[in-house]
Amino acid sequence: MRILTVVGARPQFVKAAAVSRILREKHAEVILHTGQHYDERMSEVFFQELDIPEPDYNLEVGSAGHSVQTGEMLIRMEPIFEREKPDWVLVYGDTNSTLAGALVASKLHIPVAHVEAGLRSFNREMPEEINRVLTDHVSDLLFCPAQKAVDNLKLEGVTSGVYIVGDVMYDAVLRHSKRAEKKSTILNSLKLRSKLFLLATVHRASNVDDTNTLLNILETFSMLGETILFPVHPRTRKVIQMAGFTPGANIRLIEPVGYLDMLWLEKNARMILTDSGGVQKEAYWFGTPCVTLREETEWVETVDAGWNVVVGTERERILNAVRMFTPPISHPNLFGDGTASQNIVRLLENERK
Repeated sequence: MRILTVVGARPQFVKAAAVSRILREKHAEVILHTGQHYDERMSEVFFQELDIPEPDYNLEVGSAGHSVQTGEMLIRMEPIFEREKPDWVLVYGDTNSTLAGALVASKLHIPVAHVEAGLRSFNREMPEEINRVLTDHVSDLLFCPAQKAVDNLKLEGVTSGVYIVGDVMYDAVLRHSKRAEKKSTILNSLKLRSKLFLLATVHRASNVDDTNTLLNILETFSMLGETILFPVHPRTRKVIQMAGFTPGANIRLIEPVGYLDMLWLEKNARMILTDSGGVQKEAYWFGTPCVTLREETEWVETVDAGWNVVVGTERERILNAVRMFTPPISHPNLFGDGTASQNIVRLLENERK
């Protein structure tokens, strides 16, 4: 079996690493990196830490508007797909890379398998939501992390080729958290003590592209008083610099960190404030309370379990959540048992027979 895997952003590197490790035991894999995340700290370090083979292709599309970026991917992908003639094109998540890979494959009549299918925020203003919906509707195999995703697909009339496999990010966390404990020195280097700091990530377009929204979030962080460690996404840093904003003394802006360091920070934070879907899940798996800086989340299971609270960007809601939010004692097992990658490869094999 020959698989062409499309990746482009750092969460996809984590997911692909888990599946590729199992896939390459028996099958051939071609990795295509779109270059959507091109900064070394957002891309190359993840390939190194996760032992992902060097991409066979790197489109190097870089940063651009959604139409330009997606269009460039479509143009550059098509001849590669025609040359490689894979049995499956495997796409992950909800980025422009995901949608471009799915569209090119479907137009060339190459079967598409979508990992993290069926997620919905029900906010069509999010580019990621459009990418999810369109990708799901052209995919032949839809790998869902939990029952809620299956239910979402059924509401849209998608029932064929749908499977609950668990979450591949959980596979990665189980595999790499012990490595993080042994190898990460970030707490010592930053002079942080476990459970005595908050961890923040902000990168969504809705929070970053509007300068006033981002500055409101940062000003709210300043009011909290607690030490907040904030690894800053390149697009977020650009807006902060353009606005000339000086963060409060309690906010520590640092460069993006590698996967192992991020896992160790998530495990040791008292609480996490984020607009990232992946970080919400990792917070849950580490038993770290999470405050989501969005008006909705596709990972509703973490909210239902009581370990994630969705507050948007309103100042008082953020302040109240950080000061008062206490998760329950119960911590149910969500998103599978850490064998999602094996389940995915098995289903790809079965469908190929």
